[in-house]
Order: sequence, then structure tokens, then C-alpha cells
Amino acid sequence: MTELENPLARRTVIKGAGLGAGLGAGLGLMAGTLAPVLPARAETADHSEIWSGEYWAKKGDIPLWMYRKRLGAPKAGEQARPIVFFVHGSSVTSRVFDLHVPGKGEYSVMNEFARYGFDCWTMDHENYGKSGRTSGNADIASGVEDLKAAVEVLARETGQQKYHFVGESSGALRAGAYAMAAPERINRLVFAAFTYKGEGSPTLKKRAEQVEYYRSHNMRKRDRDMIRSIATRDKPGTSDPAAVEALADAEMQFGDQIPTGTYLDMTANLPVVHPEKVLAPVLMVRGEYDGIAAVPDIEEFFNKLPNGDRQFVILPGTAHSLAIAINRQLFWHVARAFLDMPAPMAT
Repeated sequence: MTELENPLARRTVIKGAGLGAGLGAGLGLMAGTLAPVLPARAETADHSEIWSGEYWAKKGDIPLWMYRKRLGAPKAGEQARPIVFFVHGSSVTSRVFDLHVPGKGEYSVMNEFARYGFDCWTMDHENYGKSGRTSGNADIASGVEDLKAAVEVLARETGQQKYHFVGESSGALRAGAYAMAAPERINRLVFAAFTYKGEGSPTLKKRAEQVEYYRSHNMRKRDRDMIRSIATRDKPGTSDPAAVEALADAEMQFGDQIPTGTYLDMTANLPVVHPEKVLAPVLMVRGEYDGIAAVPDIEEFFNKLPNGDRQFVILPGTAHSLAIAINRQLFWHVARAFLDMPAPMAT
């Protein structure tokens, strides 16, 4: 049996390291052995080490790399922990959610939420990171199919059927489109740097000048300077340059080409997520200086959401990418509070 045929083949135990840490052999876990009951809230983290594991999903013949972090290795019969799945955006891989920046404090949102008591997962979408390469452009529709494949792994490994999703930028679009396609799989949703129709966005207006290139090319150049621009194009000073360089180091190992599909969707095909079809509770989070997610655009989406359990938060001193912001703890705080919301007693 090959590694791709056996998603349990590679596991590791680490202490708060990033995704770039060495991965070794570890535990096996029988499918469906964890209790399927989802607790209303994550329990306060204990003093266990942060455990991590690699998995593989299959979308047809395409291997999709998945990564998991939680406190302590999974054990048969233990109480289920709430699952949060982080969905990456257009120009970076899942490394953005597990970033290690020496001397700068915690940057891994996966580490942080593991300490909160969540079972944290992420993946590289098709044509990103460690996942399989194809001739496709990895658009939002492709991302939905990726998440469908990933959810099968979640169900097998945890025994649970509903999950929280946290998406940033086009990752929020992927998560939202998946929520429309599979509402029965959704617990709560966090959309960071979300775009509805793209109206009022100077960044998307500028990007649309290249729309014919995106239509005719499935890949675009994504070099170190482009990664740096993610943190500087809206408001320089909202991200630490050391964090941006650490992200670039993590990303450049996968080359200087990245898919065009989400850029095409965001410049020519919006809206791709329709609020009336998103039935789960939603938290929408926007950075104060975000040049893509305009406030009126988000408000229009927010006001059309059918679930009364919804929140819209603007975070001060942040721009488009909240994951690498100096004020990233503000994002962690509002996301955790929303995901830990108790079930309402009256409706």
C-alpha cells in the first residue's frame, strides 16, 4: 500500500513548531473510534504537547495534503473536540495558518486554537503546496470539491459530521461556497477578508486589468515581492516584516507559480457565494484597512444572511491578511468567542 492510499501513514509529535518541522512516524487510529457528540464549547487547554499529523485526501486521482494539530495524540473513546478547519486564500498555502516567526511570539493560529481545545485541520488546495498538480486553475468551484474530499477524512478520523470553517480572503469564498453545497456539514463559519460582489475594492479594480491573462493562463507568478505586497499594499506597518519574510520563506519552497482561478473568480465572476444559501451562523471579520473587503460590500452580504446568529466585526490596525497581522490576537479573540458561543436556549 502506498502512502497516498494510506492517509494514516505519517504522524508526528511536536512542541508548537510550524508546518516546516520534520515529520515522523507515529500513532495509528482506527476510523470512527472517537465519540461523535460535539461539545458546545472547546474545553480549556491542558498541559499536553501539541500533536500534529499529516493526512491525504483524494479528489478523484488528485492527492490533497491535509494537516492536523491538537493537544495530545488522538485516543480511542475520548470525548470529541470541536473541529475547526482553516481554508487558505489565493496567493499562499496552508502554511499561513501555522507560521513560525523566531523571536516574534506565536503566529500559528493552529497552535493557538489547539491550546483553546479545538481539533485544528487545514489543507493545501489543488495546485498549491504539497497537493497534486494538474492543468486546472484551482478556482472556487475546484476548492469546493477539495473540501468535499477533505471532509471525508474528517468524518473517518473523528467520527464527527459537522465542523467549523475559518476562511481568509478567497479561502472564505471557498468555505462559503462549500457551505452552500453541504449545509449539513457546517457548524459555524468565520469569513475573514470576505468579498461579496467586489464593489468598492481598489485592489480588485486594479487586478481586473489583468482579467484576460487570468482567462488564458491557469498559473501566475507569485514571487517574494508579491508575498511582501500582501502585507504592504493596504497599510504598511500592520504586519511585522519578519513575519512576512517567514511566510515568504515557507511559500517559496513550492516555487514562484500559483493558480489564477480565484483571481479570475474575484475579478470576473462575483458573487460566487449567495448569502441566502448560507444557512449556518456566520462571523464576518474585516481589517480596518482592507483594500479588498469594502465595508458596504460586506454589509450587503451580512444583511441578507438568513440565520439570526451572525456577527460583523472590524478589527483596528489590521489590513487584508489577519493571519499575519501584528494585531492577529484580536482575530483569534473574536473567532474563538464566536466558535465557543453556547447554543441558544430560546429561538
